[in-house]
Amino acid sequence: MRSYSSLFTVLTVVLAVWLQVTSAYRLGVGRADCTGPPVEIGFMGYGEFSQRGQGIHLRQYARAFIFADDGPQAEEERVVFVSADAGMMGHAVKRDVLNLLRARYGDTYRFENVVLSGSHSHSVPSGFLMSYLYDIASLGFVPQNFDALVEGITLAIVRAHESMRDGRVFLSETTINEANINRSPSAYENNPQWERDQYRDYTDKKLVQLRLVDAAGHLFGSINWFAVHPTSMNKTNRYVSSDNVGYASVLLELDRNGVRIPGQGEFVGAFASTNLGDASPNIMGPKCEKTGLPCDMLTSSCPAGAGACIASGPGKDMFESTKIIGTRLYDAAIKLLRANGGREVKGPIKFAHQFIDMTEMKVPYVNASTGKSETVHGCYPAMGYSFGAGTTDGPGAFDFRQATLTDSSFWNTARDILAEPTPEDKKCQAPKPILIASGRAKFSYEVQPKIVPTQLLLVGDFAIAAVPAEFTTMSGRRLRAAVAQTSLDTTNKEITVVVAGLSNMYTSYVATPEEYAIQRYEGASTLYGPHTLTIYLEQFRKLMRSIAVGEKLAPGPMPPFEDDKQITLSTGVVFDGHPFGWYFGDCKVQPKETPYHRGDIVRAMFIAGNPRNNLMHERSYFTVERLRPEYEESNSVDQQQNNRDEWEVIATDANWETKFKWHRRSTLFAYSDIELEWEISDQVEPGTYRIQHFGYWRYILGGIYPYNGTSRNFTVE
Repeated sequence: MRSYSSLFTVLTVVLAVWLQVTSAYRLGVGRADCTGPPVEIGFMGYGEFSQRGQGIHLRQYARAFIFADDGPQAEEERVVFVSADAGMMGHAVKRDVLNLLRARYGDTYRFENVVLSGSHSHSVPSGFLMSYLYDIASLGFVPQNFDALVEGITLAIVRAHESMRDGRVFLSETTINEANINRSPSAYENNPQWERDQYRDYTDKKLVQLRLVDAAGHLFGSINWFAVHPTSMNKTNRYVSSDNVGYASVLLELDRNGVRIPGQGEFVGAFASTNLGDASPNIMGPKCEKTGLPCDMLTSSCPAGAGACIASGPGKDMFESTKIIGTRLYDAAIKLLRANGGREVKGPIKFAHQFIDMTEMKVPYVNASTGKSETVHGCYPAMGYSFGAGTTDGPGAFDFRQATLTDSSFWNTARDILAEPTPEDKKCQAPKPILIASGRAKFSYEVQPKIVPTQLLLVGDFAIAAVPAEFTTMSGRRLRAAVAQTSLDTTNKEITVVVAGLSNMYTSYVATPEEYAIQRYEGASTLYGPHTLTIYLEQFRKLMRSIAVGEKLAPGPMPPFEDDKQITLSTGVVFDGHPFGWYFGDCKVQPKETPYHRGDIVRAMFIAGNPRNNLMHERSYFTVERLRPEYEESNSVDQQQNNRDEWEVIATDANWETKFKWHRRSTLFAYSDIELEWEISDQVEPGTYRIQHFGYWRYILGGIYPYNGTSRNFTVE
């Protein structure tokens, strides 16, 4: 018996060692629909009041990843990273997500160990940030969109929590050369020559990938960081879309899960934002709209009569450009996944978090020109004149130009009606001429934040620096270097650092002091003055040092609670109506009777209720369905219409090849139609098809009721 006992002990030790080697962490992934109201709400990103949603091209998803130490203190050594198809992230969104998680899991998930990052699509609904300037395009706060994000992100984290398993993490990198350009090269070139000489390109071309595999070696998750603005869809777009990075995620998940419908399958793959501040996907570069000639490089302006300075490409239109850039990102990521290469991420999980008041921060700074040390401080938030000029991805209005260093009495008068900057503000923000003194505004709630979150997650020797803004290329490079050097100085360990942009809160841009001096759009939108980046660099060194020595930082000042002060000017749905002789779900325009072929577009139109009556999370406003081959000959048309088991869903409103557009036909009587499109791809098989529409209508005396409608059958040859 003693020999058996000894053998059992040896086997137990061997098994424990094997598990330690093969399962370094406990890992979980989850995905959930977080699509906002697809119609009648302004989009976030371009600040274009006329850009209001009219339908869906690609749905929004939240993708969650949990990393935990596989040990007795796992719950205390756990971090969460979420990438959501949202313009950015809001503090109140994170706060409410954590409140919902606390009700389920206690204090497992907190401000300190959870990062919520927005992908930065400019084609998704706004109205969730609770800051006056950022919610203005949606006419204030939009509760329905706020709730959609909170509930979707929470569900993604819950699914990740419930799916946790033993696993390992691997880090890989690759280069993508034709997916971004620097849209402010004149500002980038103002950085020191010696610094620019360290890098070949004006933008980061490296895709950084974390690969999650279980103890059996099965791949089930991936996070990919690449610096590119999701602005392939321009400001003329009216479809909700997750843009190029969202499409890359869809392609990756469809491939790894072997499914047709986005949002299904175990594998979760995210393309997350990083230092994308000056990185544009419009790689054909900026040209004058009416002449096709190059714009002025410094001011991004064109001669009189030549139109706006707009960048585009690489496709013939915004849809093709989105597809091309998204496919290039996907191609790079899938090659890394299939190669099963890279190095394994090892080490304990740690984190640090602190709120700071940027207007109160004072940090040391060495002036590169003089070599002298000085103390610099943050300013009250303000936007410069070049903010009004917009970017080459989406030009602004009026006569504003980028790189503006002087003000005008006309715009100063208009500015002072909102809020007048103090002499100290002007001195602090110089050389920025202040267009909006947001920090001095006296509204009932903040125009732009003053207190910001700073956060650092360590998964072994891999660090995620979560920043609440859009860092430019060089700002991101400096931040990565600062965190990595601090780790080396304090622990003698080399780590890989990524910047997770637009995380936990939104505070516009962060340019380097040298870029700030040029005052292009990114510099003019750097809120807290020329040393905004200087403050962040010192703060993230502090976070890294606290992790290295095991120091728990004070939480810092909490951002104000202003939910009860929000202004909402966008009205809800009052009621839905339908024309006499028609009813909700009736097919108004049928697919044609003659056969379709690959490459054709099938269209149908239904009498509809307002899509805001129900956001159809985890569902769809319409489905494209194929009659299963075994029923092709056996059933009548009526039977085919009524028996859903005989039909297979091959596409929904989340697929790339589908679109729906909502039309308001009568404001007085609340008539509306929904127009559905399906582009027949090369992968579609010949057969009998139909389109089904699902929706909800609102009764004028109260109540919301479901309906659906079905087109006639049509054939694809």
